[in-house]
Amino acid sequence: MKKFRSYFILILAAAVMTSCSGLNKMKKNSNLVKYEVTPKVLETHAGVVTVTIKGTFPAKYFDKKTTVTATPVLTYTGGETAFEKVQVLQGESVQANNKVITTKNGGDFTYTSTIPYKDAMRMSELVLRIKAVRGKKSLDFEPVKLADGVIATSTLVDKDGKPIMMKDNYVRINPENKLADIHYEINKADINSKELKAEDIALLKEYIKTVSTDPNRQLKSTEVSSYASPDGSMKINEPLSVKRGTTADKFIKKEFDKIDAAKATGFFNEKTTPEDWDGFKSEVEKSTIQDKELILRVLSMYSDPDVREKEIKNMSAAFAVLKTDILPKLRRSKLAVNVDIVGRTDEQILAQMKADPKLLSLEEMLRAGTLTTDPNEQLKFYQATADNFPKCIRAKNNLGCTYMALGKTDEAIAEFEKAKAIQNNDVVKNNLGFGSLVKGDMAKAEEYFNSMTAATAESKYGLGIIAITKAEYDKAVNYFGTEPSFNLALALYLKGDVAKAKSTLDSMKELCKCGKPSYLKAVIGARLDDRNYMLSNLREAIGFKVEWKAYAKTDLEFAKYFNDDTFKSTVQ
Repeated sequence: MKKFRSYFILILAAAVMTSCSGLNKMKKNSNLVKYEVTPKVLETHAGVVTVTIKGTFPAKYFDKKTTVTATPVLTYTGGETAFEKVQVLQGESVQANNKVITTKNGGDFTYTSTIPYKDAMRMSELVLRIKAVRGKKSLDFEPVKLADGVIATSTLVDKDGKPIMMKDNYVRINPENKLADIHYEINKADINSKELKAEDIALLKEYIKTVSTDPNRQLKSTEVSSYASPDGSMKINEPLSVKRGTTADKFIKKEFDKIDAAKATGFFNEKTTPEDWDGFKSEVEKSTIQDKELILRVLSMYSDPDVREKEIKNMSAAFAVLKTDILPKLRRSKLAVNVDIVGRTDEQILAQMKADPKLLSLEEMLRAGTLTTDPNEQLKFYQATADNFPKCIRAKNNLGCTYMALGKTDEAIAEFEKAKAIQNNDVVKNNLGFGSLVKGDMAKAEEYFNSMTAATAESKYGLGIIAITKAEYDKAVNYFGTEPSFNLALALYLKGDVAKAKSTLDSMKELCKCGKPSYLKAVIGARLDDRNYMLSNLREAIGFKVEWKAYAKTDLEFAKYFNDDTFKSTVQ
């Protein structure tokens, strides 16, 4: 029995020694395993970090009774994040369903996984933690460093809002006119005294007097149009219409005899029409004459005035009505006094808005909002407009736009919602979309933009930003169009069109004081190995915003310059 027990202990010890030696040998020779990481420097796109690892085991390395678990982990200051998927490998003698690596020939594996991105990951290390198990024994290998850090250029996307202001309809100068008619007896051109006592003539005279003393109205011109009715010969009607024009012109000039504005060249204008067929047609169309359609048909069939007159006179019953109801209205001179109503100047509107906005009209108040460059003053103006005109969608919308300009997105959304309650139009949908975008709710923003009846340049810009956050860079470029912008350049860079990204940034007329365009230029300079371009634009970015120093110091886009003395002094 003692001899049997001794044999058992020896066998067990041999098994343990064999097990340990297998694991230790694999650990000792772990440097023979080759790893290829894609991308070589990790990047974040669409808010995640994706890594692909290909591992290759040489022949006679992998123990046939061993199982290996390989876990990629990203380590950084303050923590670490393991990738979701763990690769499990086994030797050919292991009874399991993992990928088999043979002892004789070796083998390889390919692994792809993602983790959510955190800002702390920019300065990090990707390590592979390996654990080998043989029977009841396990052994942790030394972690294998696979890559340094995460390039986070995609996170520079500018989630800026492009809300649309609704325009005011203020027009400072509005035309106005006053009309009156002088009627004449058949074949006469002198003005009957009764005509001068007609209501429209009396009102015209009073209008001229009123306007001449009104500082907010300017007399511009008069027009006298004189006619003869088409029931006589052209030989009679032509001089008759001219004579009527002369008497009417004399009358109107007398009314302006003491008004300075009438002394301007071209103030008085007159024209004559020998036979007023247009007026005839208009009056017939408005009438209830029994043969109206027949008369109108004659007008359309014949263009010769003599033939028209003859055919109409042949309709004896109809012509009798025309003589009493239609033709007398055409023996006239039409008088028109043209006036400009002059509103407040921009300066006057602005002064009144500051003094007492209640004295302004809605359009004047909306206009005031466009006359100041101070966003806080603009906010005050639109708030006053909204208070005085609570049902005005433009006041609510523009108030929301001003809140967004001030960085008060919650307040902006609240005002856009009020505008939406008045009318849910495309402008409001666009603005609510940008409110959601700036708040970080990309799904809701996209829903608003896509619900618009017709896409605008602004909504396409918003969809372009969303496309960048989804790593849909080609789609983003299409949304942005050709108008140079930081986000367009960023999308071009991220899709690999570095040269076009550079030309886009170089063509921008005005760079944001946030420094982002200049910083992206520096990144592009590093990618193109253009050291001078990189350094000059990095300095420019830092000049706009000193925080870019610390960011560039840890940005792996500049890894090749980390030991460059000029670069180091720039970011210190």
